[in-house]
Amino acid sequence: MTPQLTEFFDFLRYPSISTDSKHRDDVRACGDYLIRKFNDMGLKTELHETPGHPIVIARSKPKPDRPTVLIYGHYDVQPVDPVDEWDTDPFEPTLKGDKIFCRGATDNKGQHYAHILGVEETLKAHGDLPVNVIFLIEGEEEIGSPNLAPFLAQHQADLACDICAVSDTGMIGPGIPTLTYGLRGIACLEFKIHGPSLDLHSGVYGGAVPNPATIVSRIIASLHNDEGIIQVPGFYDSVVPLEAWEREMWASLPDGDAATLAETGAPGLWGEAGYTALEQRWGRPTAEVNGVGGGYQGEGSKTVIPREAMAKLSFRLVPDQDPKKILKLAQAHLEQHCPDSCRLEVELGHDGPAYVMDPHSSHGKAAQRALQRAFEDEPRLIREGGSIPIIQSIKDTLGVDTLLLGLALPDCQIHAPNESFTVTNFEAGIRLNRALLEELGNG
Repeated sequence: MTPQLTEFFDFLRYPSISTDSKHRDDVRACGDYLIRKFNDMGLKTELHETPGHPIVIARSKPKPDRPTVLIYGHYDVQPVDPVDEWDTDPFEPTLKGDKIFCRGATDNKGQHYAHILGVEETLKAHGDLPVNVIFLIEGEEEIGSPNLAPFLAQHQADLACDICAVSDTGMIGPGIPTLTYGLRGIACLEFKIHGPSLDLHSGVYGGAVPNPATIVSRIIASLHNDEGIIQVPGFYDSVVPLEAWEREMWASLPDGDAATLAETGAPGLWGEAGYTALEQRWGRPTAEVNGVGGGYQGEGSKTVIPREAMAKLSFRLVPDQDPKKILKLAQAHLEQHCPDSCRLEVELGHDGPAYVMDPHSSHGKAAQRALQRAFEDEPRLIREGGSIPIIQSIKDTLGVDTLLLGLALPDCQIHAPNESFTVTNFEAGIRLNRALLEELGNG
């Protein structure tokens, strides 16, 4: 095993689960590891305390005649549950063929550590970098980055840069270099339907008293018509249509319908009529039910009318949709479809706007050249269906775009048991960093 893989494995062994207070010391220890690594590289380091987990900053010695590149990543990881579905210890990296199995291997330790090693290789080879580099590695991405936006605002001058680079997205497939130029936004809520003051016998009272589980089901059904079109009034008013070149680019990719079926194991596809699976996943807004509850959930029958039932919803949004406006529209829709015989309770959740940049800008073209060099193939330009709200915060606060240079493969199982990262992509990520900084330095 190479020295680079050995130290990467050391990094992976920290169980830096940000959402679990029992791992608070582990998260801190992982941040401390990064500080030691950056110090060893000769970078100026800063460990910034927050009300949650620390933010790690590392800088090369700035030179005024060079552009500055901010490289973002996160060292916190998802919980490992369900543990019994892991084939190996979640925090003992295991190499099987080309794959490294460990929690955080792809999301996001492997992807940002490749950038760290790329900078280290360049410094060792040349004693200098073609650009000024600032690393910003946070420990709270998996819980929504609650302290990063305030940190950006407070340190705006210190973090001034020309472009941001992030590897926390995916590739179309093995060996296919991918530049993600857009991310969907998100808006979440939970609603609860209150009916009788206690669970009732469904034989004695059924037919005369409203059933909250039925009402929740009817409200959920009201969100879409039979063609998958969202029925919330005003939902599509601000949606920016897909460009012709985008639809042509995505149509030229490997069969997205087949890939979606293969990746998900679903028996068939369903979505907004008139769009392919890739267009639905990357460039169209959605309304999804993330959880439903109410009534008896145990084995066998218990004939009750539940006193309450609930559902959790999330809306994925596209450019120009305002998340807070969408939440207001959604709440109004729920109120419209809740009968007077029940009481509706709505709790608004987290939200973040969609992000999009021009992939044909000078920075976008530099990124494409770097991808071409690292993977020896023509880059594909995509959007992604997921959301990284902090990317738009970087745009709003620092005034710069972000190059999303994904190294995650569709089968890497981020957030799931047996998460993995390929050695091939880890090494390609190191090459990518070196090529990217050169291309950005050449202007």
